Amino acid sequence: DVRAIDPKEDEHPKPGFLCKQFWKNHWQGVFSVVIPVVCLPIMLLIEGAEFRCLYLITICCLLWITECIPLYVTSLMPIFAIPMLGLMDSDKTCIQYFKDTLIMFAGGLIIALSVEYCNLHKRLALKTILVVGCSPRRLFLGVIMITTFISMWISNSATTAMMCPIIKAILEELEANNVLDIYMDESKEPAVDGKKHPTRAALAFYIGAAYSSTIGGCGTLIGTGTNMVFKGIYEGRFPNAKDKIDFPRFMMWSIPMVIVQAGLMFFFFNITHLGLFRPKSAVGQQVNAGAKVAPAVRAIVADKYVELGPMSAHEWQVAFWFTVMVAALFCRSPGVFTGWADLLNRVKIKTSPCVMFPVLALFTMPAFWTCFKHFKKKGPYPSEPIKSLLSWEFTHKNVPWGLVFLLGGGFALSTAAQDSGMSKMMGQALAFLTTWPRVGIQFMACVVAVFMTNFSANVPICNILIPVLNEVALVVKVHPIFLLFPAGIACSYAFHLPVGTPPNAIVSGYANIRIKYMAEAGILPTIFCIITVVLNSNTIHRLVYPEIDLPEDMI
Repeated sequence: DVRAIDPKEDEHPKPGFLCKQFWKNHWQGVFSVVIPVVCLPIMLLIEGAEFRCLYLITICCLLWITECIPLYVTSLMPIFAIPMLGLMDSDKTCIQYFKDTLIMFAGGLIIALSVEYCNLHKRLALKTILVVGCSPRRLFLGVIMITTFISMWISNSATTAMMCPIIKAILEELEANNVLDIYMDESKEPAVDGKKHPTRAALAFYIGAAYSSTIGGCGTLIGTGTNMVFKGIYEGRFPNAKDKIDFPRFMMWSIPMVIVQAGLMFFFFNITHLGLFRPKSAVGQQVNAGAKVAPAVRAIVADKYVELGPMSAHEWQVAFWFTVMVAALFCRSPGVFTGWADLLNRVKIKTSPCVMFPVLALFTMPAFWTCFKHFKKKGPYPSEPIKSLLSWEFTHKNVPWGLVFLLGGGFALSTAAQDSGMSKMMGQALAFLTTWPRVGIQFMACVVAVFMTNFSANVPICNILIPVLNEVALVVKVHPIFLLFPAGIACSYAFHLPVGTPPNAIVSGYANIRIKYMAEAGILPTIFCIITVVLNSNTIHRLVYPEIDLPEDMI
């Protein structure tokens, strides 16, 4: 890079400097060429479709982890590589990118966007804070509660981005009333580019919101991409399995765990960052005295709520169609009673129709019924076209379409592994795990998932780990869901680094949080989330999925 060289210092830069600059600017291009070449012996030294598939999966895994090629572009590699390597034909490969699970996921994203589009999520957040209370601890409880709940239904990144300005307004009001200090003293932590670093009390609100959105995303099937990954891979590997990962059973499995984890998060941050059980500490004294200014903070939140105005027809309709989607998913084929899809048994109805019908309604129904006011002589005739509940421009701009490719790439690789015999080969290689206790395998899978997802995006890690666990389950003769569920959920638990998950990156940039403070704050949440997911897998799991041993039809 010529621009990086100062000719005044040296007209002929040293080779070491040039190599350093070349590597700094071109390492991604080098890796994208070197990785496929270095991995060639995997398929050249040993004949067989299973080794050609292993070669492709190894390349995709390394490219996903290093991100030398954009994640979503790497996810398109199976479209040409799988047919070229003779693993599956093009039609079967491309179908993996448009499966029922993916349509459900994309539809869920679109419906979540409609909630953002009409600001219904902001109204819900402000109302919850007003109801819970406005002392510092109650405010923090309100932040944890509403962030956890909203992130069950819309993306955790959108939830966190919405909460950040609300948290900032709350903290500024607390500081204005001498309740809490928001920023550290520059003598202890110098500002960077004029931006100060938040105090531990402020960190509790920002990081607590990020972690709560991650935990909340594990509460429903549409909460985060990893949930759809392990559902899709499981159903692709065992299409005739009696036990399904459907919407009601997923929530019955995960909601108790999410409630416990959110409660532990609130308790943990109160102890470590808000002075609970330390009444003589500086932050403890500030927080305990904060109840005196609760009316002032409540007034600020109430003003923001009043600015939204009364609940509009737009918001009411979005809430209605959102409820329709949830009800349709719950009552499709719940198992405990006859669902509407069971009654319409002429063809097999999966989850995508439950989501796409409300999506169609969002683009069809008018946001405001001004024409009826005119007919009733209560308003003028509309002078311009009435907008729909959701616009395509907003949808096209805000839906993370690349995430659909990412999930589809994982499904394609999983199907190729099964068809090529690589899955069977992997199962034979993991035969030593038969001597391990089942809970030990489950715990180790969760630890590996959490460790890997802290350094890379969680969906690729789930794409890598879940197919392996499918084969481990067959080897140790345990029901695959017993391993897949906790490990798939654990792929979301990235609490240490901004790169681990979008909510971490959002609060880190918004509040100027140093990595060391986020890494420190994530230690205990990581520990108790792993413990709770394993405990849940051996308690609640047995109520939702009573069969733990491997069924004969899966062997």
